[in-house]
Amino acid sequence: MTEVGGIQLRAVSTVGGGQPREVSGVGGTQAREVSGVGGTQHRAVSGAATAQIAEDDKKFKTYDDLPGPSLLTSLYWFFIRGYLLYTHELQLVFKKRYGSWFKSTIGKFKMVNIADPALLEKLLRQEGKYPMRNEIDLWKIHRDMRSLSYGPFTEQGQRWHALRTVLNKRMLKPSEAKSYAGSINNIVTDLVVRLQDLREESPSGDMVKDVANEFYRFALEGVSYIVFETRIGCLNKQIPAETQRFINSIAEMLRNSVYSSYLPDWTRGVLPYWKAYIEGWDRIFDFGKKLIDKKMNDIQERLDRGDEVQGEYLTYLLSNGQLTMDEVYGSVCELLLAGVDTTSNTLTWSLYHLARDPELQQTLYQEIIKVAPLNRTPTADDIAHMPLLRAVIKETLRLYPVIPTNARIITDKEVVLEGYKFPKRTLFVLYHYAICRDEAQFPDPEKFNPRRWLRDEGKTYHPFTAIPFGYGVRACVGKRIAELEMHLALSRVIRMFEVKPDPKLGNVKTIARVVLSANRPINLRFLERKSA
Repeated sequence: MTEVGGIQLRAVSTVGGGQPREVSGVGGTQAREVSGVGGTQHRAVSGAATAQIAEDDKKFKTYDDLPGPSLLTSLYWFFIRGYLLYTHELQLVFKKRYGSWFKSTIGKFKMVNIADPALLEKLLRQEGKYPMRNEIDLWKIHRDMRSLSYGPFTEQGQRWHALRTVLNKRMLKPSEAKSYAGSINNIVTDLVVRLQDLREESPSGDMVKDVANEFYRFALEGVSYIVFETRIGCLNKQIPAETQRFINSIAEMLRNSVYSSYLPDWTRGVLPYWKAYIEGWDRIFDFGKKLIDKKMNDIQERLDRGDEVQGEYLTYLLSNGQLTMDEVYGSVCELLLAGVDTTSNTLTWSLYHLARDPELQQTLYQEIIKVAPLNRTPTADDIAHMPLLRAVIKETLRLYPVIPTNARIITDKEVVLEGYKFPKRTLFVLYHYAICRDEAQFPDPEKFNPRRWLRDEGKTYHPFTAIPFGYGVRACVGKRIAELEMHLALSRVIRMFEVKPDPKLGNVKTIARVVLSANRPINLRFLERKSA
């Protein structure tokens, strides 16, 4: 096959059923020809038809025709104006300047940025069976350096699809997620006890400092228990030293990944951020491998005794024979990070806003105790009858999408959008933060208003305005469990405490360190309800 002027040339000739051969076109046109002897088919595409194809291609605009900032302009906003840690806010600036979609270049990356829900839908519906998030992935670099297997966030193509098929089981179906409700409620009980202890230890008798940290510990304990089938002590008064090192390693890896993403490669051997990034991952894998090996030994001992092997997620992965041990290590360590920030940040922002709106908080409290009276623990089935509770979480995820920017690369075909044609492997950047705050979709978009999601409000929204867990085959594998954790935790915290803001807190802004989080600690007062 040859290519002339961007048009492919291919001609195949067979004789007597023999193998095809390629020939080039003539006069700059393509020809595809199948000739044969003794009844074989003959087909030719004329030069005129090929010319028509080329003419049709001219009707499409290309990447170069899109508006957008120059490289120098982007660098100015990142480094001179100080938006490197506020890239989510820069989405709003660029959308206002360049429109609902535009091009940009940063380092190695040439991007098509999408900040419109209708365009986002058109793109994602073309993504095919094996979509990619990003062609150059920092996580992959670590795996390659250490000869580790890729997991569900680093693997691509057919191998990714095969891996996700195994990992999806026991996770994605609502009925499967409900099976974890008992375990989650046990961890929520420990969370409530810890909040009670912290408030009583405070000088005022009701203050909990840096609630995001407490919810982070809760979320990590929850996902660890589900994935490893063992408690790791995140909610203990004294966290085990090994667990604390693991927590610190996650924070270190995420913090340094920001610099790793935007600084030139040559700085990795000069500045300390790159070594800290790699070492953070090393400790994460060491921690995960130790717990997996411990569970594997336990399973082997049961098998040696002739016992039936039963268990939850990790037991399923280790005993089904569909994954190698290296694949289990890679997958579990990545899954550990999947839902922690989503759960912790969303619960933090939910309570931050509920504390500032006592009327909304009281209405939510009444809804919760009506469905789940104080004499029993809320269940997974109860959540379906708490529309305001679910709306609070949904509105929080709209205002604070944990991953404010995502990406897609369509690998198997050209992409056509609004009269533009883009080649395979074009990098599309999805501006979730800007889309979620689109005033054309959401009246008064900066306002925390959960009631906008209630059915009796009569308002419907474009389904791609808020997709915090992604879309399609690359949607978050732990979505159902993360939602269950957030709903059960928030319902029980509100049942137990009336939450009020720290008088010194003021307005808290967001900062983007890969994930969207508060730019300073959020301290809240937890007043025990008299009826509790």
